[in-house]
Amino acid sequence: MFTLLTFIGYTLFVALYSWYTLRKENLSSTDGYFLGGRSLTGIVIAGSMLLTNISTEHLIGMNGSSYKNGFIIIAWEITSALALVLAALYFIPKYLKMGLTTIPQYLEERFDKTTRTLVAFFLMISFIVTLLPIVLYTGALNLESIFNVSEVLGVTQQKGITLTVIAIGCIGACYAIIGGLKAVAVSDTVNGYGLLIGGLAIPSIALYQIGEGNLWNGLQTVYAHAPEKFNVIGASDSVLPFEVLFTGLIINQLYFWSMNQTIIQRALGAKNLAEAQKGLLYTGVLKILVPLIIILPGVIGFYYYGDSLYDNQDLVYPELIKKVLPVGFIGLFAAIVMGAVLSTFNSVLNSAATIFSVDIYKGTLNPKSDEKKMVRVGKGTSLVLAVFAIAVAPWVANAPDGLYQLLQQLNGIFFIPIASIMLAGFFTQYISAKAAKTALFIGLVFYLFTTFITPVDLHFVHLWGIEFLLNVAVMFAVSYFYPQEQKPSVSQTPLLELKTWKYTTPFSIGLCVITVAIYIALGI
Repeated sequence: MFTLLTFIGYTLFVALYSWYTLRKENLSSTDGYFLGGRSLTGIVIAGSMLLTNISTEHLIGMNGSSYKNGFIIIAWEITSALALVLAALYFIPKYLKMGLTTIPQYLEERFDKTTRTLVAFFLMISFIVTLLPIVLYTGALNLESIFNVSEVLGVTQQKGITLTVIAIGCIGACYAIIGGLKAVAVSDTVNGYGLLIGGLAIPSIALYQIGEGNLWNGLQTVYAHAPEKFNVIGASDSVLPFEVLFTGLIINQLYFWSMNQTIIQRALGAKNLAEAQKGLLYTGVLKILVPLIIILPGVIGFYYYGDSLYDNQDLVYPELIKKVLPVGFIGLFAAIVMGAVLSTFNSVLNSAATIFSVDIYKGTLNPKSDEKKMVRVGKGTSLVLAVFAIAVAPWVANAPDGLYQLLQQLNGIFFIPIASIMLAGFFTQYISAKAAKTALFIGLVFYLFTTFITPVDLHFVHLWGIEFLLNVAVMFAVSYFYPQEQKPSVSQTPLLELKTWKYTTPFSIGLCVITVAIYIALGI
C-alpha cells in the first residue's frame, strides 16, 4: 500500500507543478502550443531532451541488452554527445535563423512542397509504427512487474499489461493534448532530474550491498565475476560491432540529435540561441552519465541472476528494482519511471501533432487555416495517434534481440533516407528536388528488402551506412539528368537573439575528449 501511495503522490506532484507553471500560458497560438512560446531555457531543454530520449525502452530494453551483451552497447549513448556537439555548433544556429517550427519546413524551401509533405508523412508513420507502441509496452511491462497489476485485478499477465498500456496512454494523451510542448517540457524537467537521481540510486545501492558497505568493492566484485561484460569494443559478430561507429551509427546519431523533430523541437522552442546551445550541450553531458543508469544495472543483473533470464532479458531491470530498493522507495521510483514513459509518449504525440498541423494540414490540405484551427487539428491528431498506439502496443512483445534493438531496426526504415536528403540539402546546392524524392523511396525499399523481406548477413547498422551511400549516389545521378531548376533560396527570418553561448567551444571540446577517453579506458 505504501508503494502505491508514494507512486500516486509523486505523480500528482508533477501534474500539479506542471499545471501551476502553465496556468497563465497562452496555448492558443502555434508558437505557444507547439513550441512552448519560444521561451525554454537550457536547463529545461536538457531535462526535456533527456526524458524524451530516455524512457522504458532504454531502462528495460538497454539494461536487458547489457545483461546479455555487456557494455558494447554503450555506443548508442556516448556517441550521442558528438552528435549534440554538431547540433549545437552547426544545425541549431541555422534552424533558429530560419525561424523553423518543424524540420520539414526547411525541405520545402530547399527542395519543394512535395518533398516536405513526403517527409512529414514518413515521420508520422515512424511515430505510429515504431516509437509510440514500444514506449507504451515497455512502460506497462515495468509497472506490471512492480505493482503486480495482473494479480491485483485477477487477470492474466498479458491482460494486466494491456490495461496498464491503456492507462498510460490515456494519461499521456491528456498531457500532450491539453498542455502542448510547454506542459511536456516542464513535467520532463522534474521527471528528468528525478530519473537521473533515482536511476543512479539503483546501481549505487546494488554495488553498496554487493561490496558489503563499499561501492568500489562492489564494482570490483561485479567486474571480477564477468570482466568481459565491461568491454566496449564489440566483436564483428556481436549485437553492436565496433566497426558500426564508423558506418551507419554516425549517420543515425547525427539525424536523431540534429534533425529529429521529437528531439530538436525542444531547441526550436528556446528563448534564444545561447539557451538552445546550452540545452544541447548539457544533454551531451547527461548522455555520458546515462550508461550508469541504463547499462551498468544490466551487468549487475548478470552478477545476481547469471544466465537464468537470457530468454526473457527485458525482465532484468524490473527484477533488479524489486531486489535492491527498499519497499518505500519502489513506488517513488515507479512514479519516476512512469514520468519517463509519459515524457517520451507525450513528446512524440506533440511532435506528430506539430508536423501534421504545420506540414500536412496547413502546408497541403488547408493553407488558409488560422492558428486556432491548427491547434485544434494538432489536438485531434494527438488523440487519434494515442488511440492507435494503445491498440498496437501489446503486439511488440518478444523481440528476439530485445525491445531496444527492435526499435533501432525499425527506426532505420525512415531515419536514414530522411537524413540523406537533409544532409544533401545543407551541404550541396547541386541536388535537385526530384533527386531527393527518388532517394527517399529507393532508400526505403533497399532497407526493407535487406532487413525484413530478404535479410542479408550484415549488421543492420552497416546497412544504414550502405543505404546512406546509395542514397547519395542516387541523388547525384538523378540530379545530373534532372538538375535543380532554380538556385534554392532558404528564407532567413530570425525570430530570436542569435548570439552564441560563450562556453560553446570549450564545452564541445570537453565532450569530444571525454567520449574518446571512455573508449580508450574501457577498450579492454
